[in-house]
Amino acid sequence: MLRLSKLADYATVVLVRLGVRGGLATAASLAQETGVPEPTVAKLLKGLAAGGLVVSYRGARGGYRLAEELKDISVARVISVVDGPICVTACCDGKECAHGETCGLSGQWDMVNGAVRQVLETITLADMANPELKFDPSSAAPAEATMHRPEEQGGCHAGCVGNP
Repeated sequence: MLRLSKLADYATVVLVRLGVRGGLATAASLAQETGVPEPTVAKLLKGLAAGGLVVSYRGARGGYRLAEELKDISVARVISVVDGPICVTACCDGKECAHGETCGLSGQWDMVNGAVRQVLETITLADMANPELKFDPSSAAPAEATMHRPEEQGGCHAGCVGNP
């Protein structure tokens, strides 16, 4: 199963919340608003600052703010900052694995990895913040994928950002 790490998921939630609220926010306030534990939010914010996604301000009135607008930050960039390079297998992006010579697929996973990365690059945090956008899984190919309003697709689960 291809699954996003919990930290990358939390980072996306925290960044979207930070962008939607605007201005400075503390780790404590973001933790309270998102339900992500405060130590996790603090750890994420430090890494996101090191990765250039947020700017930190010290002092009594300090906190964090986005370094760029939500529309300029892709989901792929968030994942890369939190988890490192996007790679679906050990043998993608020119890397070799222990079975590379015998499996017959050495280098072939690059197509899948590239497609996944390309799609994640096209989805921004502004898209993620917009509860009216929903992915249409019936699309034939990622390039033909369309977004639909929730009323056309039956809504979203309660845990999504923007839903009560």
